[in-house]
Amino acid sequence: MRFRPFLWLTIVSLPALLVLVGLGSWQLQRLQWKNDLIASFESRAAAAPIAVPAADASLGDVGLDDVEFRRLALVGTFQHDKEVFLTGRTYEGNAGFHIVTPFQLDDGRIILINRGWVSEDYRDPAKRAFSQITGPVTVAGILRRPGVKGYFVPENEPDNGFWFTLVPSQINAHLGLGAQAIGQFYADAVRTSDVVTLPIAAKTKLNLRNAHLSYAMTWYGIALALIGVYIAFHYQAGRLQFGRRQED
Repeated sequence: MRFRPFLWLTIVSLPALLVLVGLGSWQLQRLQWKNDLIASFESRAAAAPIAVPAADASLGDVGLDDVEFRRLALVGTFQHDKEVFLTGRTYEGNAGFHIVTPFQLDDGRIILINRGWVSEDYRDPAKRAFSQITGPVTVAGILRRPGVKGYFVPENEPDNGFWFTLVPSQINAHLGLGAQAIGQFYADAVRTSDVVTLPIAAKTKLNLRNAHLSYAMTWYGIALALIGVYIAFHYQAGRLQFGRRQED
């Protein structure tokens, strides 16, 4: 085999090939990360409920990492007169809000519970009196870390009633809940049956889109195509010959 590569074509093709292979490998790493995330969430959400952790200096980031998505044993009373609404939430393509309600635990502490989705028509509590549960109640929930504002997400506007990111410390301060309110985490209410009622709570079965394998195959496929074009170009130009050269 004789091979005389074009210098300019090789200089262009080699970095491009490395980038394509790198992107494919990165997508495989993302695939493993996504699979681990789903498995961790589902195993924690299916485990036995734990008591609401102590929310003080002893619960650092490591502690939250260990208990996020764990089921919580929530027993107490809703403070419906202080509920707030997370703007821009959807359910099956329908626009609406998430209702976040302070929940006073039996030990006196207050934890915010994201009770789930309602449409614009049911934002007014008077239209959903059936959801305003009074007295002591047990709520199925999972522990969640404070939300992080996305790059294109507006800032919260408490005075105007616009909440885009669920940050417990901000909501607690706005509502004047005091020192007994937990600011390090909140709870997502979860469905305990197939019956859908308002507010529509979260499910503990993740349905995350996981297309990283197809992305990886796409990048690797483009890399193979680049190699094929590179070889064919040199072959047609007479710079790549296979077998022994026949001499007259």
